[in-house]
Amino acid sequence: MKILNLYSGIGGNRKALGKNHQVTAVEINKDIATEYLKNFPKDKVFVTDAHQFLLDHYKEFDFIWASPPCPTHSKLNYCMNNKRYPDMTLYQEIIFLKYWFKGDWVIENVQPYYKYLIEPSVELGRHLFWSNFQISQKTFKNIDLSRSNKEQLSADLKISIPECKGARLLLRNCLKPEISKHIFKHLRGKK
Repeated sequence: MKILNLYSGIGGNRKALGKNHQVTAVEINKDIATEYLKNFPKDKVFVTDAHQFLLDHYKEFDFIWASPPCPTHSKLNYCMNNKRYPDMTLYQEIIFLKYWFKGDWVIENVQPYYKYLIEPSVELGRHLFWSNFQISQKTFKNIDLSRSNKEQLSADLKISIPECKGARLLLRNCLKPEISKHIFKHLRGKK
């Protein structure tokens, strides 16, 4: 399959894909993209805006995975003194893929502090997923992200510690590979 991995980070969701696919990753931060390439050197990586890349290239892929930034949706917003608008990129991409993309897709994000604007397809671990194919419910053990150090996070994810600034945050933002493996199993079963 030709797969587009948007907002790829260091590749938590990518780990479960294996080596038999042509993967294009998009990450706006050059240092993070460099870490991704260390883990997946055969993938094509673009350092650019993932939201615009999706609009410009969606027709070139069989499967699209997007994990738009979650900070403006997170329940952690209750703790912030300076309030902000939620970034609607998440919902823009769900609507766009639902109506215009002919392949399969998944969009991942966090539990929001507000009532969903579009009901998610499934909740797995601490993540919500919107998708155009069926994904069954499954329980995944969550590590305590607020108290875990980068070594504990690395061990839990089975991903090496990034060698760049903000390693702990990058690991905190990773999707557990077991969750993406569960999702890809459903995608393969659909084919």
